[in-house]
Amino acid sequence: MDLFDLHTHGINGKRSIYNQSTEKDNAQFWYSLGIHPWELDEDWERKLEKMKAASQDPNLMAIGECGFDLIKGPAVNIQQEAFAAQLDWALELGLPVIMHQVKGTHLLQQIIKEKAILPPMIWHGFNAKSQIGSSLLDAPIYFSFGKALFNSGSNAQEFLKICPFERIFFETDDSNLKIEQVFSQASLLLQIPVERLLEQVVGNWNNISKRKIT
Repeated sequence: MDLFDLHTHGINGKRSIYNQSTEKDNAQFWYSLGIHPWELDEDWERKLEKMKAASQDPNLMAIGECGFDLIKGPAVNIQQEAFAAQLDWALELGLPVIMHQVKGTHLLQQIIKEKAILPPMIWHGFNAKSQIGSSLLDAPIYFSFGKALFNSGSNAQEFLKICPFERIFFETDDSNLKIEQVFSQASLLLQIPVERLLEQVVGNWNNISKRKIT
């Protein structure tokens, strides 16, 4: 059974979305493309325009990872402008955004209030408090769970148990885990077979993206 890995920095497998950081990485299979907040600078608009050359590549599955990082990112105004521009690109293509989020939930909430139309945004590596996740359910926000599911009593474990199933995904990110391990852990926590979880996340993806998976 080939499981779907929403976000990985590791091996670019046939059913994984590889986090490609530049337009020149040339992922072999599916990939996402965007400007990580750590990589933002005053020249971000030129970088984004170069990335848009990949817009019609059928292997481009998502925009990102992009978002907010108030610990390691640049000035807040740069992060806000760059994130808004990448949301607009995602809307144009009918693709979801894979979102990096560190200490910037208030900025995300501000964008939700300000923008009339938003693409689906998937908060990758979710491990925030359940109250934060629940507060975002009125917006097109989805949640991808990974290595934090293995930490007993983690926020990720707690929120997975109450998160609507139509909002969940799973990932390996930059860990040494295999996606089979992540699905197995989620299956154990939820008491739901891996096969059922796979069916759910594939359906979730196909409900939010113009580029479908099977």
